[in-house]
Amino acid sequence: AKATANYNTYGVLYNWPAVNTGKLCPTGWHVPNDAEWTELTDYLGGPSDAGGKLKETGTTHWNCPNTSTTNETGFTALPGGARDYDGAFSNVGYDGHWWSATELNTNKARGRYMLCNYSNVYRGIGSKELGFSVRCLRD
Repeated sequence: AKATANYNTYGVLYNWPAVNTGKLCPTGWHVPNDAEWTELTDYLGGPSDAGGKLKETGTTHWNCPNTSTTNETGFTALPGGARDYDGAFSNVGYDGHWWSATELNTNKARGRYMLCNYSNVYRGIGSKELGFSVRCLRD
């Protein structure tokens, strides 16, 4: 039942091979690459401020003070956590992770993450086995 509740609130967590199929987004949309994520965060004042403009306000889903959030973009980033190597879900309510379409090597790909008590958008690297959220960008 926990997975169902998480699914209803936060959506699906995908591994990177699913992202790489190119079939997750509807026609006319795509999973943004690393440069497109950078363009978004730069447009919003840089990675140290962008998270506050992207995250849902309040503590309905974010389990921290979640200060400096405005969600002025309407992106409403939610803390869906991640799916770990062993299939367990971790950090739901505390952080959100999003894949990019940018592969680094056979085992790793780029992504972004946001934490409950900071207004940053962090650029990260994840093992392709992990489950992260996905946002689609219009072509």
